[in-house]
Amino acid sequence: MSTETLHLNNRTITLVGTAHVSAASIEEVKNAIENLSPDSVAIELDDKRRESISDNSSWQKMDIVKVLRSKQGFLLLANTVLASYQKRMGNPAGVKPGDELLCALNTAQEKNIPTVMVDRPISVTLQRAWAKNSFWGKCKLLASLLASAFSKEEVSPEKIEQLKQKSEMDSMMDELSDYLPKVKEVLIDERDRYLACNIWKCSGNNILCVLGAGHLNGVKAHLVRLATGSESTDCSDISEVPKKTLGGKIASWTIPVLIVLLIIAGFVYGGVQAGKQMLGSWFLWNGVLAALGTILACGHPLTILVSLLGAPFTSLCPFIGIGIVSGIVQALLCKPKVQDMEKMSEDALSVKGFYKNRILRVLLVFFLSSVGSSVGTFVAGASFVRIISSFFDKIIALLPF
Repeated sequence: MSTETLHLNNRTITLVGTAHVSAASIEEVKNAIENLSPDSVAIELDDKRRESISDNSSWQKMDIVKVLRSKQGFLLLANTVLASYQKRMGNPAGVKPGDELLCALNTAQEKNIPTVMVDRPISVTLQRAWAKNSFWGKCKLLASLLASAFSKEEVSPEKIEQLKQKSEMDSMMDELSDYLPKVKEVLIDERDRYLACNIWKCSGNNILCVLGAGHLNGVKAHLVRLATGSESTDCSDISEVPKKTLGGKIASWTIPVLIVLLIIAGFVYGGVQAGKQMLGSWFLWNGVLAALGTILACGHPLTILVSLLGAPFTSLCPFIGIGIVSGIVQALLCKPKVQDMEKMSEDALSVKGFYKNRILRVLLVFFLSSVGSSVGTFVAGASFVRIISSFFDKIIALLPF
């Protein structure tokens, strides 16, 4: 059992480190609560995740169209992939992800012990991880998500128990830090601090906290600093998604404005033929590659047509992407059923499941049409260079120097 007991400022804080798909962790958590009878139990969950693991019918309340309209499609896809990966890890032991956290909730409730959800909302964490990454970092993050989504790796119960050991966990954290330092910073370092701040605010002098073993060392260090007053309990700076700076807002308009200016320059300096060629290249690459992405996702024929016609326009508008449009159209044409919502987590374990489940297929349409349009933007932009080179001399001759 991976446990740390801290005695800070006349308070006892017990940190119980778990593996989220460990059968042994369930029993360890239950025994810890029963033996220690704490004043309060802090749990590594936020309110939405607590509702999700406590209510098996929570999937039925999801509105996929509303998710896409609120620009949460990628977050839902990422969360689904991560959840399915944990589910695959827990299958050999017959454990669902978060069962030990659910056990903490139920055991505390049975003993009338107050529970506190001390984790940061998953949506904020994922959006911060995305926002803080460079373009290359985003590519590696997507690659990691795709690799975990379609991985067939199974982890034995013995290996899962090893993950709670310090040496194993330190090794994993080092690997994550080397490959995706910004992701490690957001998923581990920031949450260590966030968890510690909220644990410190829990009522009572005897507090038990149930959290992933990977957070033990970091949370312990922050709690010690909080006790000595060298660190503030205010963690508002990591509690929200970073707002776009003025430079970021300008950058989001840079490519669309540049594309429009290049096409105009084509008509002005290259003549009607060059202008039409650039305009045609823009519509062709954006539309065809977005439509190809939708085809790969087995989208409805009308969704494919919408992707083909809509991508060249949405690529010039920073407010909405073709993935949102095509995803909504797919959801309206092939409406998800209750059974799709009920089996979403299970279907996400396989490629076949992604295509069979209507909600997951909507997410595939959203993702692959977005990727297709993004690639089309760069390919079309590259084709402009070749076209412009044919009338570059004319442009130089008109410059005032």
